[in-house]
Amino acid sequence: MATQLLAYPFDPYHSIVEHQQHAALDKQFGATASFIGTMRDFNDNTNVSSMVLEHYPEMTQHYLDKLEQQARQKWDLLDVLIIHRVGRINPANPIVLIACWSAHRRAALDACAWLIEELKHNAPFWKKETGQDGERWVEKNTDGF
Repeated sequence: MATQLLAYPFDPYHSIVEHQQHAALDKQFGATASFIGTMRDFNDNTNVSSMVLEHYPEMTQHYLDKLEQQARQKWDLLDVLIIHRVGRINPANPIVLIACWSAHRRAALDACAWLIEELKHNAPFWKKETGQDGERWVEKNTDGF
């Protein structure tokens, strides 16, 4: 499956290599663009010791599948991999991996950039952070620019 929700830690670099070895890419791809998002130990000028990402499994899986399909329609991609963590996550743990394979770099880079922005701003996740002042629900995403 090209989109996965995981409730346990994963190694994004291993995931890319493993997916590439088992995908039907042959030797057609000339570009692999990837984005790996990790948990920071701060948010809004506050220290964060852990967080929990909550979701509705079917709704979130449907959303990730839809994003993958949209990316494949917009760009000439050979393959796409999206992995997103849920549950309890600690600082420095990978949260999200997006990888796009294409014959040429522009399609892979553009699709990867579009996918992370769509996912970051529209995916059905709810984030609760734990810090020195207790727990709090995160109401808005940070602007990554």
